[in-house]
Amino acid sequence: MAKTVKMADIAEMMNVSVVTVSKALSGQKGVSEEVREKIVKLAAEMGYKQPSALKLARSRKSYNIGVLVSDRFLDKYKSFYWEMYQEVAQRALHKDCFTMLEVLGIEDEKSLVLPKLLQEEKVDGMIVIGLLCDKYLEMLGSSVKTPLVYLDFYDKRHECDAIITDNYYGMYKLTNYLFDMGHTQIAYVGTLLSTGSIMDRYFGYAKSLLEHGQNTREEWIVEDRDPVTGRSDLGFELQLPAKMPTAFVCNCDLAASQLIKKLKENSYRVPEDISVVGFDNYLYPGLCDVEITTYEVDMKEMARKSINNLLRKISGEYYKQGVTIVEGHIVLKDSVNRKKIS
Repeated sequence: MAKTVKMADIAEMMNVSVVTVSKALSGQKGVSEEVREKIVKLAAEMGYKQPSALKLARSRKSYNIGVLVSDRFLDKYKSFYWEMYQEVAQRALHKDCFTMLEVLGIEDEKSLVLPKLLQEEKVDGMIVIGLLCDKYLEMLGSSVKTPLVYLDFYDKRHECDAIITDNYYGMYKLTNYLFDMGHTQIAYVGTLLSTGSIMDRYFGYAKSLLEHGQNTREEWIVEDRDPVTGRSDLGFELQLPAKMPTAFVCNCDLAASQLIKKLKENSYRVPEDISVVGFDNYLYPGLCDVEITTYEVDMKEMARKSINNLLRKISGEYYKQGVTIVEGHIVLKDSVNRKKIS
């Protein structure tokens, strides 16, 4: 019979303490990544099995998780929400769960058609990515017993469990950065009332303007999508204001790329003439030849929290209810210049 490999055997081979091996294998702090990787690799080669591994495998239950996203968020380019879905799917797989994606058609959303995954009871829980209309959310909240978690938005009318990025302070910080770079004439790109994220980011922008003694100007609120369909790729064309600011803050990087294209068509250079910032730090390759300064959304952490909360909700375990905000950070690139003092 083969000898059972113990932590002490690994510690002896690595010339480290048993405590170091234990920390490395359990993912605890106090061990460098280089040493942790060597210990994990050696443990696998030696055939080490953690005492709790078998017990954990037996106790962990696999669930089917539905993911619902509106068709209007899936533009002709690979969308931000498609990337977010992939992060959710990977996190679910890590938890021995499987995901099923359902795209909600615009007409089905208007007609309040329940997702097929819920109609046919194919999933144990569902993550909804992206804001849906109020009536549809009301239907989900009142008639669906399947556990739900909203991702990248929250239901402003009803209690819900949701994971969102730091929209308000993220845009507040970006706008402050433009003021730090000498800009005072700053416009906002985003169709107001289209999504909660666009509104939260607008209010962050407005807060920064007011704190710097500037008022918001209606002519400097530029629509980036059709206010009815919510689409930016079906014949919609972004319009520049008659009197130009020196900088724009855009509610997402896709809007920023469309703005930069429009600016170039009108002989404005970015960042030499006009500075532009975006949001998300996600853009389909080839859409823009200017690297856009932006606020990076931590998609991996948002996906992790949404899956973890949903699994706890399904199994009846304790979890943090309500809206959870995941912080991101500014990523400085090439789309902002310091404004020259005239």
